[in-house]
Amino acid sequence: MRSRAVLALIIVVLLVSGAGIYVLVRPTGPEPGSPAAAGPEETAEAYLSAWQDSDISTMSRLVADAPSDFVERHLAFSRDLDIESLTLTPGTLRRQGERAELPFQGIRGIKDLGNWAFASTLRLALRDGRWKVLWAPETLHPALKDGGRLWFREVPAPGIELVTRSGVRFPRDSGAEDYLGGLNADVGATESGYVLEAAAADGRIEELVTFPPPNAKKIKTTFSRPIQAAAARALDGVDRPAAIVAIQADTGQVLAVADRLGGEGAFRGYYPPGSTFKVITAAALLSAGLSADSPVRCPATYTPPNGQPIQNAGGDAAPGTITLAGAFAVSCNTTFVEQSILRLSAGGLVKAAELFGFNQDIKGPGVCGRIEPHGDVDDLRSDAIGQNSVVASPLCMALAAAAVQNGSWRQPSMMKRPAEPEDTVALPPGVAAGLRTMMREVVSSGTASSANLPAGTAGKTGTAEVDGQETHAWFIGYRGKLAFAVFVKNGGSGAQAAVPIAARFLRAL
Repeated sequence: MRSRAVLALIIVVLLVSGAGIYVLVRPTGPEPGSPAAAGPEETAEAYLSAWQDSDISTMSRLVADAPSDFVERHLAFSRDLDIESLTLTPGTLRRQGERAELPFQGIRGIKDLGNWAFASTLRLALRDGRWKVLWAPETLHPALKDGGRLWFREVPAPGIELVTRSGVRFPRDSGAEDYLGGLNADVGATESGYVLEAAAADGRIEELVTFPPPNAKKIKTTFSRPIQAAAARALDGVDRPAAIVAIQADTGQVLAVADRLGGEGAFRGYYPPGSTFKVITAAALLSAGLSADSPVRCPATYTPPNGQPIQNAGGDAAPGTITLAGAFAVSCNTTFVEQSILRLSAGGLVKAAELFGFNQDIKGPGVCGRIEPHGDVDDLRSDAIGQNSVVASPLCMALAAAAVQNGSWRQPSMMKRPAEPEDTVALPPGVAAGLRTMMREVVSSGTASSANLPAGTAGKTGTAEVDGQETHAWFIGYRGKLAFAVFVKNGGSGAQAAVPIAARFLRAL
């Protein structure tokens, strides 16, 4: 562990300074006093250039009414926090008469710990015909305004650092933090890390940056940094709780989980899957003798013998007969209910679901799904379209999409481990090929055809009813060996809410 004076207690920092070696993004401005130095841009750039070069005397000359301890404040902060480098990137200057503001970004390098990114604003004004910097503590960091304070706090931290499969850190605000915390608890010994905290004038405490132990051992997970980043950013701006789970189809390894549901809902939450469950119903029907080209009916309403009627969303119907793939593409409820009543009454739906991980504990993280044996025709009617007793996690439905792509369902994992024979369950011959045909048609001409999904995408939309609430929105699918599930809790229609998120996710890869 690195030596850091007074860190056993708390380092209280009254002001922030940037010391160290820098490369300013813009060219260094002219020397103060030259004719061109009259502009606010040149003054601001000269100040930032001097700051990054630790030329505090020049900084002081560019400041209007610099405090008498200006130099010592900067030096003390750099010394106490072991700041050894600084990079400044100016933004776009805004000028209003005799005043101007230049927002800027900075990165301070803390010795032995890492980088600390910050943002602030340089304010300027005309004083006696020259532009001068109006320096204040918040120039150095916004947390210092009105007497705010900064300090390091030593905290227990895992003796290991979980990184992505390429050995680099996870992207910021990735949505996978809770899952990594669980893995840390499983595999990491505890050492000391550091948190840089800020206390505002009103007493509020904010964590600015966390540094893991300097000698933490890096352990690779199965996560892909670019896929994790794409998943996290695809959820930015979504106004409902949502999640994306991505799986490598031929291994079951988790490539990404961006979870805005809370409580590890992407892996442990049970939700009705709605029409995405028709992937499993279709698998059962294919096992029972149908093919993707089999002719079927799609009436607006269907009433099972001795049962309650079921209708399609919006009362839509397909005249005459269509293929099973066509019914799947438009998500025809009546087709799948009628065919399930005719062909799966002996328990074929439950058997098919169990091939996809339902009703069993999974070895890896989280839970999969549940389905109960149907008690009567009405239970089977609703189960066949992903309602009634059927619930699943987004992880479970991503694994289902992966099984279609690969032809076998596989146990999920977030850490690489030796494969065992029971980790893989092969789908019946011909089932995966038929499902691939059907899922491609969903994107080419069905409910997901208007979303501009990247070429090669196959999937299934789902809209799941929830008593007294807005419906859940789903979209599951695959592209290449990347399988995924997008879930928006109470998000409405799968085609309208979940598919556009999937399109943003896939286009970012």
